[in-house]
Amino acid sequence: MRRTILLAALPCVLLVTAAIAAAPLNVGSKRFTESYILGEIIRQAAQSAGETAVVHQQGLGNTAIVLNALISGAIDAYPEYTGTVAKEILKLPDVPPLSELNARLASMGLAAGVPLGFNNSYAIAIRGEDARSKGITKLSDLEAHPELRLGLSQEFIGRADGWPGLKRTYDLPFGTPLGIDHGIAYEALEGHQVDAIDVYSTDAKIAKYRLTVLEDDRHYFPRYDAVLLYRADLPRRLPKAWAALEKLAGTIDEETMRRMNAEAEIDHRAFATIAAGFLARRGIVAKTTAASPVGAAPSAGFWSRVFGPDFGRLTVEHLGLVFVSLAVSVALGIPLGILAAKRPAVEGPILGATGVIQTVPSLALLAALIPLTGRIGAVPAFIALALYALLPIVRNTHAALAQVSLGVRQAALSLGMKASTVLAKIELPLAAQTILAGIKTSAVINVGTATIAAFIGAGGYGERIVTGLALNDHAMLLAGAIPAAGLALVIEGGFRVAERWVIPAGLRQR
Repeated sequence: MRRTILLAALPCVLLVTAAIAAAPLNVGSKRFTESYILGEIIRQAAQSAGETAVVHQQGLGNTAIVLNALISGAIDAYPEYTGTVAKEILKLPDVPPLSELNARLASMGLAAGVPLGFNNSYAIAIRGEDARSKGITKLSDLEAHPELRLGLSQEFIGRADGWPGLKRTYDLPFGTPLGIDHGIAYEALEGHQVDAIDVYSTDAKIAKYRLTVLEDDRHYFPRYDAVLLYRADLPRRLPKAWAALEKLAGTIDEETMRRMNAEAEIDHRAFATIAAGFLARRGIVAKTTAASPVGAAPSAGFWSRVFGPDFGRLTVEHLGLVFVSLAVSVALGIPLGILAAKRPAVEGPILGATGVIQTVPSLALLAALIPLTGRIGAVPAFIALALYALLPIVRNTHAALAQVSLGVRQAALSLGMKASTVLAKIELPLAAQTILAGIKTSAVINVGTATIAAFIGAGGYGERIVTGLALNDHAMLLAGAIPAAGLALVIEGGFRVAERWVIPAGLRQR
């Protein structure tokens, strides 16, 4: 009997074992050039071990989003910096050695290791001409120049090791600085829209724009040595891939990193190509055939970039995000609209709740859903998009049913029809055009909102937009924005055609 049970259970055990063995190694990265490049280097190095498939979930956003993804198990590793681990994640007053960082990270199920070999510190930079004319060379010199306009990245403004501490340390006479994306900060400085920005010491554009990096004369900024932050079970779970990753230790100095950043931001080379070249030069990977994750080569014409090799994949992903979430919204929204129209007691709460959801910033909602769902990618994106699409559907359904005259209902009921039959056969057909207009509005809105889902690795056209923002590559931005706008127009036209099939001719509004 026992033998029979064991034989019966064997296929299940084999299936579970195969599923575990086939689970990919998920590498994350933040939304700036260097993190993209390091993420690709990590992916290709781990892939070379041949132990499992390796996926790069690129451009996931700021530290909070990527850390949530790591803790939840949605990703297994990402490139990070010791200063960020100590100050931002662990809230320590200084940056201790890796051994102490790991002792503190253990309770979170995380570890830091594989020092890559370079320090990428935060710094403040101003135009070289201003530095010379105003005599500003150190951060302490800023105290005498309250007229300067600061444009700092949103993450730096809110970080424990960012603006608040910098202002206290140097007694700076500035109010809240202008929040500006790191990808466009250099151009804003060059265009005299701001006078000082936060930079990374390995940024390639410092030399390009001839900026002066101010000396940190009170030693506020800690060292930010690049390391891998990973789930503590990774070396045991994937020992071959981990052995390949350990070969990266000490292979990247500051000049090498600065040069790779320049290849991406100035020469517009693909991240995967840059990573492949680095690994080949170091002899870590003999040959890499990785393709660019963001489409056609920048040297190609603009329309070749729009319809690049990734166009089909991004279109399928974007359509899936829009229509799967829309289907959920329709399934929830129409019944909620009917309930609000038929039950005055719940009308206020239903309409109020759907209105409040619409006011929540999309990126904040996506970030909140990562720890709630325990994953990044499509699942939290579907939930967020479905919630955002509810308002037009619920309100249009409620409004359309409320406009059906009382006389029509009473006439139907006087003929002996049940209330459910009146709703299905009379009220909903009369309200169908308005309800369909709400669904169409939700679908079109979802096309644009779905681009934000790329910040948590859900793909779609937003993948190009996020990459374009990181590189300040306007062509890449448009290569994502134009297909999204085109898709919105196609969906709008599709609903107009569908309306002629769904709505009887006698009920259409002329």
